[in-house]
Amino acid sequence: MSQRTAIGWTEATWNPVTGCSRVSPGCEHCYAEALSLRMGWSAKPWTQQNAAENVKLHPERLAEPLRWRTPRRVFVNSMSDLFHEQIPDDFLDLVLDVMARAPRHTFQVLTKRPGRMQAYLSARNFARTPLPNVWLGVSCEDQRRAEERIPLLRATPAAVRFLSCEPLLSPIQLDGLRDVHWVIIGGESGPSHRPMDIGWAEQIAQTCLVAGIPVYVKQDSGPRPGKQGRLSDALWSRKEFPA
Repeated sequence: MSQRTAIGWTEATWNPVTGCSRVSPGCEHCYAEALSLRMGWSAKPWTQQNAAENVKLHPERLAEPLRWRTPRRVFVNSMSDLFHEQIPDDFLDLVLDVMARAPRHTFQVLTKRPGRMQAYLSARNFARTPLPNVWLGVSCEDQRRAEERIPLLRATPAAVRFLSCEPLLSPIQLDGLRDVHWVIIGGESGPSHRPMDIGWAEQIAQTCLVAGIPVYVKQDSGPRPGKQGRLSDALWSRKEFPA
């Protein structure tokens, strides 16, 4: 479960936890749930009722990044949510300890549970000295989730804060991107994908351009990941990262 990846904005995945439960519309066609069910890693759908069975800790994977000598960007828990309520604080302590002991890597943490992330990190030494190699992000698939989650992200101590507007399901007005350092934009892929209006992506990219915030345009909506033939070359070329 820790491996090279086709996700363009990262270079490796590390999954000390697997399994999750749906919390918002962006979870409806979750690639991680579909893969987990297909491969037999989960036996039941990722509902809240099944979370205790589906969310699994893997302490044997904790040391994996310490063995990777080449620096890389690491997406943490691509098959889960690091701040899921089933994950105990003492296990989160172990995950953060590995990140602190591997400063050569950049760890990218993306959550749909920013309330727990903010409470957990604010209560620890992280609040005084955020790890410089840990980027913290929230998913914002629509305006409601943006308004709920971005203020909690801003209140969380972090060296780099980012937004993942993927799958982008509606237009989002990103007003006042204070304390946000990076934005990912992407539509939903797969046979049952929900369409993304190109104008929604263009609006977010333009807002970020004016604010001086780097943007990574990951994909259009469609049956397959990628450009899909609808994104302009100028928009598709936006593959930027924080300095």
